Amino acid sequence: METDGQWLSRSTSEVALNTGLLAEVLKEYRQANGLNQGDLAKLLNLDQSYVSKIENGQRQVRDLETLLRIANRLNIPPSHVGVSQELLQPVAPASADALVDAVDPVEVSQNDWKRGRRFLNRHRGELAQLAKKLYSPEFHVGDDVTFMAKPEWMPERPIPLEDVELRWVDDRVPIEVTGGEPEAASVLPLRAPGRRFERYTSAIRYLDRPSLFENRASYRLLDANLKAGDARLTFGLGTYFDKLDASEAAAHELAEVVREGPADEVPEWSKLPLRALIGDPFDLNRRGVMPAIETLTLRRQRDTGRATFLLHWRDPAKVATAAGIYGLIPAGEFQPSSVAAWDTKNDFDLWRNMVREYSEEVLGEPERDGSQGEPINYEEWSLYRSLEKARAEERVSAYCLGIGLDTLTLTATLLTVVVIDDDVFDDVFGDTVQINAEGALVTAIESTSVSEGVPFTEETVRRMLTSEPMASPGACILARSWKFRKDLLG
Repeated sequence: METDGQWLSRSTSEVALNTGLLAEVLKEYRQANGLNQGDLAKLLNLDQSYVSKIENGQRQVRDLETLLRIANRLNIPPSHVGVSQELLQPVAPASADALVDAVDPVEVSQNDWKRGRRFLNRHRGELAQLAKKLYSPEFHVGDDVTFMAKPEWMPERPIPLEDVELRWVDDRVPIEVTGGEPEAASVLPLRAPGRRFERYTSAIRYLDRPSLFENRASYRLLDANLKAGDARLTFGLGTYFDKLDASEAAAHELAEVVREGPADEVPEWSKLPLRALIGDPFDLNRRGVMPAIETLTLRRQRDTGRATFLLHWRDPAKVATAAGIYGLIPAGEFQPSSVAAWDTKNDFDLWRNMVREYSEEVLGEPERDGSQGEPINYEEWSLYRSLEKARAEERVSAYCLGIGLDTLTLTATLLTVVVIDDDVFDDVFGDTVQINAEGALVTAIESTSVSEGVPFTEETVRRMLTSEPMASPGACILARSWKFRKDLLG
C-alpha cells in the first residue's frame, strides 16, 4: 500500500533506468569543478576504481539508491543521472528514512561552497574584469589591468623607496565591516545544522585549507599619499585574517552570482550585499586593509642596458589567495616577523620586508618568523648587508610605483621595483630555487638558469597583460614599469 508523503522507488526490474549518460555527467562535473577521479570518488564516497569504470563504460550503475546518492552529493536533479520521476513513488517509511538520511544539508552546503571556491580560483581573471565595471572609470589604472587607485596613490614617476615616509598609529582603529555580518551569509557555509561558519577564514581552514595559512600580525594601512615630495603611508596593527574575511568573501560572493547567472553580465549591486556593505573601497577605516608588497625584480645587463625579470606561478594547493595564476617575485604580506612588540617596531620598514621575501621566495631559505625570540639583526645578516652595500654603490635601486586595489578582492598591494645589476644579481641570487613554498619560478626557453628569468620586452609585457592569467598587482607593476623603463633602467 502506498502512503502519501513518503519516498520509495519501484524495483528497477519493473521500470528500466536510463543511465547511459551517467559517465558523461561525471566527466563534465569533474571538468567543470576542477576535480580528478580521486576527488570525485571522495565526494561520492565511492572507490576510485569504481568511478573510473563508470566513466570508461565498463560499469553500469543499476542500483537506484546509488544513483540517488550521486545526484544528492552532486546537487543535481535525479533525472540527470537517469532516474525518471515515475521511478520515485510514495511507499514505505524505512526507505523514506534512508533517502532523507542521504540528503545532509550541512554536507550539501559545504560541497556547494567548495564548488563556488573552485569556480572563484579558476576564473579570478574574468571575475576581476566584471568587478572592474562596478567601479567608476576615474579610479581604473589602465585598460589592461584590473586594478584601481585614488589619484594620490599613483605617483607620476617612480619614487625612490627611501623617499617614502612610514608613519605609525598606536591607537586601535575599529574595523566596521568584518565579514561576519548577515550580508556575508551567502558565502558562509553551514558548519552544523542551522549554524554557519562565523568567518570566511574559518570555512577555508576546515574545508579548503592551503599549506600556507596562518593568522599572522600584519601592518594595517590607514592613510596613503604617494605624490612626489610628500610620499607617506600611515599604518596601525591588524591581522591577516582581518583582511581575508572581507576580501575573499566579497570575491566569492561575486563568483556565486556569476556562476548562477549569465557569465558576461555585470551583477547588480542588489545581488552583492557584502560588497555593497563595504561601500567605498578606498575608505581605509571601514575594513581591514593589510597591503601586500609585490616587487618586479629586474636583472639589468650593465653592458647592454637590457633586462630580464623573475616570474612566479602560484600553486593553488599552497596559497590561499591569487592561486593558479602568475605573479611577480618576491611578493608577500607587509607584516612583522612575529607578534612581539620589538619585531613590530624592528620590521616596520618596506625594504626590510622585501629582503625577507627575497630570502624566502627566491633563495628558498627558512622564513625569518621571529621564532628565535629576539629581533632580526639586519645589519649582521649577510644577504641584507650585500644588498645594502650594492644600494649604496647604486648597483641596486628600489622604487615605489604606487599602491592600489584589486577590483575583485579589494585587497591592497604596494607596487615596487628593484633593479639589480647582473653581476650583483648573479653573486647574490646564483642559488635561486625553482620550487618554493608558494609555487614555482618561470624561465624562458633560451635561459640557462631559472635565475635569468624572462625578457623584459614589450612583447613579453604585452603577452602577460593580455594572454596569461596574471594577478592584477603584478600586471599593473609590469605595465607601469614598461612605461617608466627609461627612468628605471637609466
